[in-house]
Parts: sequence; structure tokens; C-alpha cells
Amino acid sequence: MLEKARQKGLRRTVVADAMQLPFPDGTFDAVTVAFGLRNMESWPGALREMARVIKTGGHLMVLDFSMPGPPLRGAYRFYLHHVMPVLAGIVTREKYAYDYLGDSIEKFPCGEAMVSLIEECGFESAECHPLTGGIVSLYTATRGSLRLDG
Repeated sequence: MLEKARQKGLRRTVVADAMQLPFPDGTFDAVTVAFGLRNMESWPGALREMARVIKTGGHLMVLDFSMPGPPLRGAYRFYLHHVMPVLAGIVTREKYAYDYLGDSIEKFPCGEAMVSLIEECGFESAECHPLTGGIVSLYTATRGSLRLDG
């Protein structure tokens, strides 16, 4: 992906551990992550590290899968655990990756639980914006002025 970014003209790319970003405190006006926070070693650890590198008043945007509420939840869970892994396994020959996907989506906090987690990690005014019936959610927040330690 980094090579593709370079081919498209992005001059500086960095490979880094999201738990220890190689940037000084308050470097960025915004941090975004799409379909990645769910796969990180520690959701609070990653969010605190994002807060560390965002300027006070800067913005966080997290886009990830979520669990929709009724009436879609039951049908979506069936699709997620029984239909998608089989179809994706046929196409990609990597069914195990799609078994993992469903499990990771089920375990990932969504809605108010994610809003609370984001605010516990140094952000203010966190909001959840459900998309596609709640199958995906966009979380937005502003970096607070609290000092983060640890």
C-alpha cells in the first residue's frame, strides 16, 4: 500500500507501530483510521497514542465495522458468520480470514461503548455516525486539553 501511495505522488510514507508512533506530541491537526483500530493490540492504547500526536483541538475520525441494531442485527450476524466466510473463502481461498473478521466485529465496541472509550482516551465531543444501517460507523471527536500519561 505504501508503494502504491508513492506511485500516486505521496512523498513521505512511514511504517510504524500504532502503539508507539514516531512523532512528537501535538504533531497533527487530524488522525484518521479506517477499518484498522479493530485490529490493533489495544484499542485504548492506540486511541491514547492518537490523542498524543494530535494537537489540542485537533480531530479524530475512526471508520470501522459495527453491529447494527434491530431489525438488521439478526440477519447481519447470520450473514457475517455463515454466508460471508463461505462466499469469501470460495473467492479468496482464505476462509479463515473471514471467520476472524466476523469475530473481530462482534468483539469491537460500537455505538455508545466506542464513544465512551474515545472520550476516556483524551478526546471530547465524541459522536457516532452509523452508516449503511449501522454495519459501519464513523466516530468523530476533538482532542481535549487533558494531559495523557501512560
